[in-house]
Order: sequence, then structure tokens, then C-alpha cells
Amino acid sequence: MNHPTPTGGARPLLIVDDDATFVRVLTRALTSRGFEVITAGNADEARTLSQRHQPRHCVLDLKLGEENGLRLIPELRELVPDVRILLLTGYASIATAVEAIKRGAHDYLAKPVDADAVVRALLEGDTPQHSEDEVIDAPEAPLALRRLEWEHIQRVLTECDGNISETARRLGMHRRTLQRKLSKHPVRERPNPNA
Repeated sequence: MNHPTPTGGARPLLIVDDDATFVRVLTRALTSRGFEVITAGNADEARTLSQRHQPRHCVLDLKLGEENGLRLIPELRELVPDVRILLLTGYASIATAVEAIKRGAHDYLAKPVDADAVVRALLEGDTPQHSEDEVIDAPEAPLALRRLEWEHIQRVLTECDGNISETARRLGMHRRTLQRKLSKHPVRERPNPNA
């Protein structure tokens, strides 16, 4: 298979993720595709490495322990204005995708993701392919009730800048109930058997 290759030479790709196994696997895969990779396990390391190395690309996880990758996007863009940021998450939601693009990410992918999808997202086009209104296509079929609840929780959490207590207050639920709901992976849509 012919893989797209990075251009621009000397500037590295920064992976920011607190999952050491995922980082190791993705680093190996991206290195084999021609990238020079540097890694950070938290936001402080990401800031330091960005300032020092001026990465051309960044693969950023949404959840960095107690930190939120969304908050880091504008900071990285300030340190390296032309960095292309790809946000990855195992907790995909429409609200998070929209917020990531608004904050300056160039693309957004849900985990699990393979290295080819990461490379495509980072290298295809030098300008964002989406306008704010086109980030996510509206689903053709109505979403399941549990999925709608997940999307609503994610939207309010994003509005509260990741503050669990404030989100719980706005949603009218106990903080522990909200934490329990957030610890679960989002509801997956069942494929339409009639499609």
C-alpha cells in the first residue's frame, strides 16, 4: 500500500496522550510512515515540547488524565500557529467535534483509529476542510434516546469547559451520577439492517 508521506522535513509530529501503549504503537506506525515523532504524556510536557520543537503536526487525545485536550488546542496554536492538530477520543460526540474545530483543531477522529487514518487526517489539504456549519453531517435516522442523552451531556460539559460540578448542576443531576455516565463509552449506533 502506498502511504502519503509528510512534507516539510525537519519539524516533528507531537503525540499527546496519557495511554503509553497507544503512544508506543502509534509512534512506531507513524515513524514507519516517515514522521519524526516526539511524545508527551500530559499538557505541561506538550507545552514544553511545542515551544522547543515547533511541531508541524499534533495528535492530541481529548482525555489526558484529569486534563482536557480541548483546553490545550488554543494554547498549542498560540505556541505554534501553523501546527495541524488532530483530536482523538474514545468518547466521541457531535458537541466535542464541533468544539474541537472551533478551538482550532483541523480534524477529529474517534478511537480506535489506525495510523493510515491519522496520516490522512494530518496530511490531506493544508486548510481545514470543514466550515463550522459543515463539521458533522446530520444523521439521516433519528438518534437513539441514550445516544441523545450522551450528546446533550457532552454539549453541556463542553459549555462548562469540562467542569463536572457545574455540568451536573446545569443538568439537574448528582455529580456522582454524571461521573458514572461519563465513565461509560458512548452509545454506539446500530447499523440499519434496511440500508
